Amino acid sequence: MIKKILKLGIVIALFPIAALGQTVVRVGAFPNITHAQAMVGKANGWFEKAMGPRVKIQWTSFNAGPSVIEALYSGAIDMAYIGPSPTVNGYVHSNGEALRVIAGAASGGVALVVRNDSGIDKPEDFHGKRVASPQLGNTQDVSLRAWLKAHGLKTTDKGGDVQVVPLANPDQLTLFLKKQLDAAWAPEPWATRLIHEGNGRLLLDERELWPHKQFVTTNLIVSNKFLHDHPDVAKNWIRAHVELTDWINGHLLESKQLINRQIQKETGKALSPAVLDEAFGRLEVTYDPLKSSLLTSAQSAFDAGFLGKQIPDLSGIYDLSFLNQVLAEKGRKAIP
Repeated sequence: MIKKILKLGIVIALFPIAALGQTVVRVGAFPNITHAQAMVGKANGWFEKAMGPRVKIQWTSFNAGPSVIEALYSGAIDMAYIGPSPTVNGYVHSNGEALRVIAGAASGGVALVVRNDSGIDKPEDFHGKRVASPQLGNTQDVSLRAWLKAHGLKTTDKGGDVQVVPLANPDQLTLFLKKQLDAAWAPEPWATRLIHEGNGRLLLDERELWPHKQFVTTNLIVSNKFLHDHPDVAKNWIRAHVELTDWINGHLLESKQLINRQIQKETGKALSPAVLDEAFGRLEVTYDPLKSSLLTSAQSAFDAGFLGKQIPDLSGIYDLSFLNQVLAEKGRKAIP
């Protein structure tokens, strides 16, 4: 009997997960508070509990959106929390075949911070300055370039004198302290860290540029293949995502503690309570994808030269059918 049990254990151990009836969902996210659902979900096992034993979740941490899209293209991940600009890029460059937006995740949580001794007090002071964004073509990079253009400023690659420096958020803080950067358009908590730790000052909360102070910072996207092959898993994830969004908004103190714990786990350093509170104060956790703001961001990306020679057709980028089914189950209004 013991030999049979041991033999059975060896067979099970060697058996692939799929053969045991489990579906693997591979999910990407950033260690940022703008990815609150992912961070809380990792910290407290929310998605594992909600999805049940027949689904195995594999998380991958990323630093910026373009690398997430590359992973989605290669089949390394199935789903991701990601900003609008790389989402649009991923959709356009795959001719609409790679992905769909299936829910929103965050609004706001982005700011333009200037170094206190940079001499910048107003837009025209940016002439001759070095300004950072997290990565070329990412959401904040596109917003920065659109803002500069709106104020009659040109970047050096367009014949102007404002140097935009794509730079990872931790490196931005280092260069602020070395006085090698004058400003940065950064997501939270990095914007607040630049203020508290990098001798920075808030020049603009990006919410001020948008109607009702709302704009999409993070969406939940899924590969078309996974959506087609595992619609039940996708819908259950969206249900868990909506319920977790509600829980976060109803338990802000506990949620911030969980997010901070996860940030420390992934980056090696927790945020101070003051940084966490200030950063979270500029953010709204939501499942609404705020579609109009993505379309505006796409226009800005096109104007900056990131989306080819023709404005792309984004009519198929959203599939909110499962989100609206979940909202209907909960007696809430559909998102058009």
